Amino acid sequence: MSDAAQPTAAEVRAAAEAVKTALDRHLAAVERRSGEDDPAVYEAFNELAAAAEEYDELLYDRYDEVTPFEIPGSEDALPPYTGPEEPNALSVLIRRDYSVVEPQRLLAQAQRVEAVEEAGVVTAGFDAASGTVHGALGVLFGEFEPDEIASRHKEFGLEEGDSTLWVTASDEPAEAGEWLEAPFDQADTHQVVCRFDVSAVFDDDADDDIDPDLTDPLEEDEALQPHQTPRP
Repeated sequence: MSDAAQPTAAEVRAAAEAVKTALDRHLAAVERRSGEDDPAVYEAFNELAAAAEEYDELLYDRYDEVTPFEIPGSEDALPPYTGPEEPNALSVLIRRDYSVVEPQRLLAQAQRVEAVEEAGVVTAGFDAASGTVHGALGVLFGEFEPDEIASRHKEFGLEEGDSTLWVTASDEPAEAGEWLEAPFDQADTHQVVCRFDVSAVFDDDADDDIDPDLTDPLEEDEALQPHQTPRP
């Protein structure tokens, strides 16, 4: 950057003052928070992040120095919200990944379901529906709610992977059957009110700061904790 394009010392000082103001506002919002998902806290968080990033850039451009702040990257945050301020409708988008680690357990569970439904018609071996992994998945997900599958996944021979839940806002509810042919094509990240992710990657990050000698080992399921992406 040329000298003419460099920020002035006064601009750097003003950016530093903006960080101080944003820090005070963030602390005040945290002290007044009304619950875990208080929007005022998220707004103050994003204002602080923006102020810190601006100061960091000006400081570097003027003095070739950096700050110790870790600015959240765009890949870790939602884009700016452009949905309605007072939504009249919500959509909840959920994705849960599983690995089929015990196919025989999955097939056996599907057979049990069909045996109950058909009052003993199913005899030795599997019938056409539950005799394949595809068929067994259809039987089990047709019988149990997704939340029950999630809580009992080991019984069905499944292993949890990543999962995410998005709550999106809109002005009007969709017409019946409007989006059934392509239910996920209209997902707009700019209308996401809040998002919750579960992944082992978050636990890997946390484990870097934990002394294993001071903690008890966790079961695999206990290690998966929800992580909320801040709303910019």
